[in-house]
Amino acid sequence: MFLPTPRLAALLGTTFFYATLSFCTAQSKPAVPTKAPASQNKQAALTANDAKIDALIKKMTLEEKIAMLHANSAFAAGGIKRLGIPEIMTSDGPHGVRPEQGRDWKGVKDANDAGTYLPTNNTLASTWNPELGYAYGTVLGSEAAFRGKDIILGPGINIVRAPLNGRNFEYLSEDPYLISKMVVGYIKGVQDQGVSACVKHYAANNQEEHRNDIDVDMSERALREIYLPGFKAAVQEAGVYTLMGSYNKFRGTYATENAYLMNDILKGEWGFKGLVISDWGSVHNTMNALRNGTDLEMGTDLSLMYGNVDQSAATGGPSANRSLYDRFYLADAALDAVKKDPKLVPLVDDKVRRILRVMYATNMLDGAKRKPGAYNTKEHQATALKVAEEGIVLLKNDGILPLKKTVKTIAVIGENATRENSMGGGSSQLKAKYEITPLQGLKTELGSQANITYAQGYKIARNQKADPQMIAQAVAAAKAADVAIIVGGSTHGYDYSKWGDNAYDAEGFDKPDMKMPFGQDELIQAVLAANPNTVVVLLGGGPIDVSAWAGQAKGIVEAWYPGMEGGNALAHILFGDVNPSGKLPFTFPVKLEDSPAMKLGEYPSTPGNPLKQTYKDDIFVGYRYFDTYKVAPQFAFGHGLSYTTFKYSGLSVTPGTKNATVKLTVTNNGKTSGAEVVQVYVKDEQAAVKRPEKELKAFQKVFLKPGESKTVTMTLDTNAFQYYDEGKKQWVLEPGKFDVLVGSSSRDIRLTGNVTL
Repeated sequence: MFLPTPRLAALLGTTFFYATLSFCTAQSKPAVPTKAPASQNKQAALTANDAKIDALIKKMTLEEKIAMLHANSAFAAGGIKRLGIPEIMTSDGPHGVRPEQGRDWKGVKDANDAGTYLPTNNTLASTWNPELGYAYGTVLGSEAAFRGKDIILGPGINIVRAPLNGRNFEYLSEDPYLISKMVVGYIKGVQDQGVSACVKHYAANNQEEHRNDIDVDMSERALREIYLPGFKAAVQEAGVYTLMGSYNKFRGTYATENAYLMNDILKGEWGFKGLVISDWGSVHNTMNALRNGTDLEMGTDLSLMYGNVDQSAATGGPSANRSLYDRFYLADAALDAVKKDPKLVPLVDDKVRRILRVMYATNMLDGAKRKPGAYNTKEHQATALKVAEEGIVLLKNDGILPLKKTVKTIAVIGENATRENSMGGGSSQLKAKYEITPLQGLKTELGSQANITYAQGYKIARNQKADPQMIAQAVAAAKAADVAIIVGGSTHGYDYSKWGDNAYDAEGFDKPDMKMPFGQDELIQAVLAANPNTVVVLLGGGPIDVSAWAGQAKGIVEAWYPGMEGGNALAHILFGDVNPSGKLPFTFPVKLEDSPAMKLGEYPSTPGNPLKQTYKDDIFVGYRYFDTYKVAPQFAFGHGLSYTTFKYSGLSVTPGTKNATVKLTVTNNGKTSGAEVVQVYVKDEQAAVKRPEKELKAFQKVFLKPGESKTVTMTLDTNAFQYYDEGKKQWVLEPGKFDVLVGSSSRDIRLTGNVTL
């Protein structure tokens, strides 16, 4: 959802808790909750109170049932006081609980809503550490509970298909397997705090431009192999209670009221027992919503503001003379429809039942006690720091990193070095208790032992080009310093006074291109010429074109949007307190035209019809395309360097019944403790259909001291070898030989084995 609110002033904390943290090195185990407790099948658990629920539904009038199906405020819905049923309260967001908006989208004055700003979801994915996914979700669930929220609207898990999608920063990866492994811990972490997660946006929401009206088409194989596995894992493995439908159409019908997506697959094949909630204003037709899976319609006046509600009676829309909060497809229009056709009552009952299931699961009914939650605790801040430290990716290092703490003068250059990001990005905006910028983090790291100067270098403004005066100031600062650190990249937010300005990583807008904005290429080239001892740090939500200067830079670091402790985490990486262990969750193309979505000419829309898009890249998304079609990336999927080196040896692949066990030894050959992500890819040597060159099917993050070796064992289950057969409409495992490729990225394969099934 996208809620335009005035930019709020970010709050800065007065205390820095680094001295109290016991885990500031990548080689140490995180002092945060890392393992979800054993729990029962939570989809089945949702039905545990169905007898009570059915009895409650029998007490409701038809009007009360309909009142449960739509919002009555910006984030609140339902509630029947007569029966002791409270409103259900929702809140964004994917990496922190959003500031209070209150009734009718108005902010709540003096609210205690400055909380923990976690690194964005792409940073979490870059950790390749599912245990941190659980810790991350625990923070979100605990803070949502403290704020009185029943549903937190996250995680977002849409495939990072195109580099220009403005919302990529909220998502996890281009790879469905990595998404599936990271999303499970996140959801369990949230829900173990007594709050429902809401996985989104289901499905095929892969761009922001035209998101309200674009009609997406793709092969059934692409749908099943690429775009649905993360959602299936969220439902069947994580037991998510709530799912949000997306804005776009899918094969001609809006996704939120799409019978195939909602009824046939989600509630049918996958057995989802929970609640389907609309994105804000994503419902378009009363009868479609009633029949095709929408359980709770959200939107309020935002729908009217953007014209998403069709008030024509001919389309089943609500009457224009209704009160504001009754202008919903599942309000008066639904009530009228059910009165005319009582056969629709069971559909309404099923929707109410699903809402009540979530209420029981989150301890909202029968006087159940809820966990009180906690807000912006030192432990939560520590989790934010740990995720940032493990998520920052070292892209290139020609010996310049880690920097020595004996350095005397450092020139810090770039507006992103001082820019706060928590209130940017759209509905994921946060009011952070404090936010450590890169410049602050570096000053904290070095104290008075080094002279740190700052030059802005570039200006974040719409259509801003290179500024000769700012570049000259940056060059002078770089020449006078032992080391220069440029902090640039993209921007995470808007200038709300000029709608859409500076929206390079933001909901509601796609990026205009993949280039470095604001004249940064010219700045970086000039600084590199002035001082070769320069490290370039990138902030952003996805791939960016660095081809103009990547060959000249000695060090390149991808820091994403690293949260409230991001500046400290970055300093820890740059100076070697923490050995970088992040790996890219998606491919960086050399240039935009190399991206499969662009290469095949169907992004952002099919020429001649701006509302229709066919995914011609099919299953060849991200590295599946680059590796299969031999297109060299700038930085490969799974890539990420370390300050130490790792040796892989002793690979064995043992076949089982339609599965295999992979075993190998990993050794830290260097002098620094660190962590390596061992990645296992599978290649089908001969198949009845065209398959990718390789597909990620297992991974494990291994923490090793200098000289230490560990045996790594991973299982490749049946799913690792299957493909979806469109003719048979089922998954198929063809017998034959499969290569098992083990390495440090999709382009850095260290060991190769095979197995015959």
